[in-house]
Formats: sequence, structure tokens, C-alpha cells
Amino acid sequence: MPRPILYFVRHGETDWNVERRLQGQRDIPLNALGRVQASRCGVILRDLLARSGRAAAEYDYVSSPLGRARETMELMRAEIGLDCERYRTDARLLEMSFGRWEGFTFAELQAQESEALAARERDKWGFVLPGGESYAQLVVRVRAWYESIEHDTVVSAHGGVCRVLMAHLGVVRPEAASVGDIGQGIVYVFSDLGMARHE
Repeated sequence: MPRPILYFVRHGETDWNVERRLQGQRDIPLNALGRVQASRCGVILRDLLARSGRAAAEYDYVSSPLGRARETMELMRAEIGLDCERYRTDARLLEMSFGRWEGFTFAELQAQESEALAARERDKWGFVLPGGESYAQLVVRVRAWYESIEHDTVVSAHGGVCRVLMAHLGVVRPEAASVGDIGQGIVYVFSDLGMARHE
């Protein structure tokens, strides 16, 4: 039996993304470009869902509880023509906690956390951030969420969540999932065929 299809969107840009600050579970709002990206994802989604031959309202919609993901979902739903507020949130979709590193850039951390940063470089998947999580821990809660879904679903969440989904679903190996860019303004479609990007 085929698994549900996921239409996954990373939240739009924030000022901390621009500054390359680690956001983790800090509730940083979208900036002006982030809102444009979210609306653009709504346009892409509208086209993708129309191709499926089903009404947009037939899909499930779920977001991380953080404001940047919720606003992304609401802007997408507006573009699709759905009530902005009729979606669920699930705490299992929260971004990975960066613990005491949240709010810092890697350049700033280099001065005071150089040994920990070096350890992270050796094992990005398994490294537990000080006071936070590892990708290996994040995948446990994201897997539990994924295994609970029963219908094709539109998701608004975070880069880390997308990375561990890619690993869990076998799109890439865990070591590869922990590096590389998860773009904003892109709709990632996870299905039995693998993963596709639409922008």
C-alpha cells in the first residue's frame, strides 16, 4: 500500500536566516521576502494539487507550532483559496533545538565553542548540541509524526525536519542529510517515487 504523499515546505526567510543565526526553537517571524516566498509556495502548491485531480480541501494541512511556519502555512492556504486558519499544528514538527547555541552565528561560536564545533564537524548526524538535540534525536520524533499520518498532507515546518525526513524515507543517507541546503520558496514532494523539488 503506497504511503501518503507529503508536500513539504520549509518556512520562508527570517532576518535570522539572513544573518545566518541559529534559530532552532526560537520564535523568529518571517521577514518581507519570507512572506513572498510563502505566498509563492502557495501558487506552486495550487498547481501541484490541481494536477492530482483532487480538491485542495481534501488534503490534510499541518504545521510546526512556531510562528514562522504557521505564517507560511497561512499564506499558502490563502493562495490555494482555503481558510487561512483551518489547519493543525504538531509539536513533533518543531525545529531541532540548538540549545545554548540559538541566537549565535557559527562565526560567533567559533571563538567560544571551537572544540564542540570540531566535534560536530566529525559527526553532524549524531552530535548533540549543548543543551539541545542531535539529528539522530530529531528523527525519532519526526518519524513518530510521519508514521501517524494517514492521508496526503501539506506540511509547513523547518530545514532540520526536512533533513531527517529525507533520511528516514531513504532519499539520502543520514550523513548526507545533515549537510547541504534546504531551500526556502520550494515545495518538496515526498512520495513512493522519492523526493522532487518544485520552485
